[in-house]
Amino acid sequence: MRIVVMGTGPFALPTCRRLLQDGHDVPLVVTRPVADPSSKKQPLRPVFEWARAAGIEIFEPPSINAPEVIAQLSAIGADLFFVCDYGQILSNAALGAARLGGINLHGSLLPRHRGAAPVQWALLRGDLEAGVTVIHMTPRLDSGPALAMSKTQILPDETAEGLEPRLAELGVEACVKALDMLQHWDGVSPLGELQDSNLVTKAPRFAKSDGQLDFRKSATQLECQVRACQPWPGTFAELVWSSGKQMRLLIRSARGINSAVEPLTAAPVGKVASIGGGELDADQAGAHVWTPPWDHVLAVACGQGSLLISRVQPAGKREMSVDEFLRGHPIPESAQFTLASSGK
Repeated sequence: MRIVVMGTGPFALPTCRRLLQDGHDVPLVVTRPVADPSSKKQPLRPVFEWARAAGIEIFEPPSINAPEVIAQLSAIGADLFFVCDYGQILSNAALGAARLGGINLHGSLLPRHRGAAPVQWALLRGDLEAGVTVIHMTPRLDSGPALAMSKTQILPDETAEGLEPRLAELGVEACVKALDMLQHWDGVSPLGELQDSNLVTKAPRFAKSDGQLDFRKSATQLECQVRACQPWPGTFAELVWSSGKQMRLLIRSARGINSAVEPLTAAPVGKVASIGGGELDADQAGAHVWTPPWDHVLAVACGQGSLLISRVQPAGKREMSVDEFLRGHPIPESAQFTLASSGK
């Protein structure tokens, strides 16, 4: 098939490579342009780099739906658009510039988690499984009929940073299946499975403020937030000493447990203490989260249960274990995290 690729981020790359491997003709890659070409710090554009290395023509239109852009796309004579992690919604006119329209590889089990951050929201909501869906595109966001779907279990300590590349690889065979369906489609018969609009949930892009921890939530919810926000925006909280010293800590690894741990059984929300590994039983310690040997965690009293923090990054410094942090910053009995609310 003659396929125009539309993508920007890394989620599209495994399928892009497979398209060439399977002998499809990819005459053009459309990618999102750089917002400020004069800036010294440019965003990563993995699809742009892949296309350049593969010698494929690159097109960077500010609007994919501009009439002159649609005319250029129509002139290519593509059978199909493959759209993934692109950043713009295609109009009916744009989709009509390819004989079979477009397919989109989305990082969720649609109609759950429609939007720009499906992987992060699957973790934030505590889903037990994640997956990918390939849809035949419509102009409404992530709403087309599903052509193929693949599922996987979310690992107990998995972060968005680890889950997203797994799902990108999972999407390859789903896209191959969808392409096969389209190659044998008569263009008239119903294609794919319609999404149930009653099951739709939204997955908007995270903001930096969404990383702020609110310890009035349950420890389980906060663990989900920590995992969902890695590597960006990262989760953080303000630690305050009785002396008035205050420090912002990025929370890099944490485990929520349903019960409070000593000495936090009757402590106020946000109270923090250093807890030695020998003071936690096997169920609380969560061996799958921290690789032995580990000596200490910071235990924080939450609205329900306790959050056990094992790795932190003080503002402006490198990431470190709690053991290393405590050597430079002992935790007195009066230490407390502030209760500023999180956005999600």
